[in-house]
Amino acid sequence: MTSTFHSIETAKRSLNTHTAALNTTGHNISNANTEGYSRQIVKMNASLPMEAYGFLRTTAAGQMGTGVEFKSIERVRQSFLDDQYRNENSNLGNWNIRHDSLQKLESIMNEPSDTGLRKVLDNFWNAWSDLSKDPENITNRKIVKETTQALTDAMNQVNTQLDALTSDLTSNITLKVSETNSLLQTVADLNSNIIKLEGLGQNPNDLRDQRDLAIDKLSKIANVQVNQLSDGYQVTLGGQLVVTGNEVTPVTADGLKAAYDSGTLSGGEVAGMFMSRDKYVTDYKNQMNQLADSIANGDVEVVLPAGSVLPEGTVLNGVTYSGAGRTLASDTKVTVKGINGLLQLGYTVSGATPEKGLPLFTSKDGGPITAGNITLNPDIQKDPNKISTSMRVENPGAPNEKVIIGNNDMALIMSGLKMAKFDFGTALSAPGTVDDYFRSIVGQLGVQTQEAERQSKNAQELTEQVELSRQSVSGVSLDEEMSDLIKFQHAYSAASRFMTAFDEMLNKLINGTGRVGL
Repeated sequence: MTSTFHSIETAKRSLNTHTAALNTTGHNISNANTEGYSRQIVKMNASLPMEAYGFLRTTAAGQMGTGVEFKSIERVRQSFLDDQYRNENSNLGNWNIRHDSLQKLESIMNEPSDTGLRKVLDNFWNAWSDLSKDPENITNRKIVKETTQALTDAMNQVNTQLDALTSDLTSNITLKVSETNSLLQTVADLNSNIIKLEGLGQNPNDLRDQRDLAIDKLSKIANVQVNQLSDGYQVTLGGQLVVTGNEVTPVTADGLKAAYDSGTLSGGEVAGMFMSRDKYVTDYKNQMNQLADSIANGDVEVVLPAGSVLPEGTVLNGVTYSGAGRTLASDTKVTVKGINGLLQLGYTVSGATPEKGLPLFTSKDGGPITAGNITLNPDIQKDPNKISTSMRVENPGAPNEKVIIGNNDMALIMSGLKMAKFDFGTALSAPGTVDDYFRSIVGQLGVQTQEAERQSKNAQELTEQVELSRQSVSGVSLDEEMSDLIKFQHAYSAASRFMTAFDEMLNKLINGTGRVGL
C-alpha cells in the first residue's frame, strides 16, 4: 500500500525545487547587465521512484513517483565560443593599437597641410630662388638663414615627437605588464577558491564567470590559451606558461619582447605596441634621419658652369684645382656631397679676400647629422654674408684675387637642387628629389594607416559577431527570464495547492475517522 504521507513529501520536493528555480531566475535578472555573467539554470529531474508497499509484493501497477529534485545549478556556456572570442579579441587589441599609433604618426608628420615639413621645404627652396636674383641683398640672405633654421627646427621637432611616441609606447608596455600580472594573479586565486568550493560539493558558477572574464581581459592584452585541468585553468600567454593552479609566473617587459621577437606573442595590445614602437616609429625615425643626412651630405649630381673658379685645392673627378688653373673651361658635371659639399665649392661675400664657402648644416652634438641634431651652421647664424653664393673671382691665382660678390652661380645651382636627384643611401629608394623622398614617406604612412584602419574595423566586426553568438547562448534575456518566472511561480503555486489538498484529506482521515455522521 502507498504511504499516507507520500504525497506530502512529493509536494515538499516540488516546493523546494521551484523555490531554487525562482531564486536562480531572480539571480539572472539581477545580473542582466553584469559584465561576464553567464545565465544559470536549475537542472531538474524526476526523483528516484519507488514501489508501493505490500505484504509480499506490490499490489500497485508500476512504480510510485516521488516528485522532482535538482542536482545542480549550472551556468550556460560554450568553451568553443569563448576560445573564438578570445582569438578575435587578441587580433582586435593588436590592430587597435597599431591604428592608433599610425594616426599619431600622421599627426606628427602633419601632411598634407600648410604648416608641415613640405611647406617648410618649399619655403627653403623659394628663399634660395629669391637670393639667386639678388645675391648681394642682405634681406634675401637673412631670409635664407631663417628658412634654413625653420627647416632644421621642423626636423628637430619631428624627431622629438617620434622620441616621445617611443617613450609613450614603452611606458604603456610597462603598464600592460603590470595589468597582466594582476589579472594572472586573479585567475590563480579564483582557481584556488573554485577548487575549494568544488571539494565541498558546491558549484561556484559566479567565481567561474569572474575567472573567464579575467581571461577575456587578458586576451585583449596578449594572445592566450586556456586548458582546463583538475586544479583549475592552465594559462599560456604569448607562448609562456604563466598560470598553473594557484601558481603564477609573472611576465616581464623583456620576456614579452623576447616572445614577440620569436613570434609566439602574435596578438593583443602588447604585440601592437611592440610593432608600433620597434617597426613603425623606428622606421620613420630612420627615414627622417636619412632625409636630414642626405640633404646635408648625400650624393647629388650638379653641373658647374663654365668660368667658375673653384677654391684653392679643390678635388673634383680626380683633378686637383690650384692657382690660376682653378677656372673651369666648360660646363662640368660633378657629384657633390649634398648641400654642404656644394656650398664649399663657392665663396662667401663676407671678406675682402676670397673665403671658401661653409657647410650650411652641422650637427648640434658633433656627430653624424640626423633629424634630431641637424642645425644651421653657427657661423652662418651669426653672419648671413657667409652664405656661399658666388663662384667667380677676379684675377684668380694673383695676390689681388677678389670675389665677384654679384655673381649668382652658386645661388642658381642651389635653387635648382629642388629638382635634383639625391642618393638617399637605401636599396629600397632610388635616387630622387628631396620632395619625392618626403612624399614617399607620407604616402607610405597613409597606406599603412588605411590598412590598419581596415583591419581594425574588420577585427571589431568579427569580435562583435562572436560576442553576439556568445550572448545568444550565455546572456540573460529578460523576456525569457520573465517567462520562466511566471512558469516557476505557477508550478510553485500548484505544488502548494497540491500539499494543501492532501493536508485537508489527512485532516479528514485523522480527525474524522470513526465519527460517523459528524
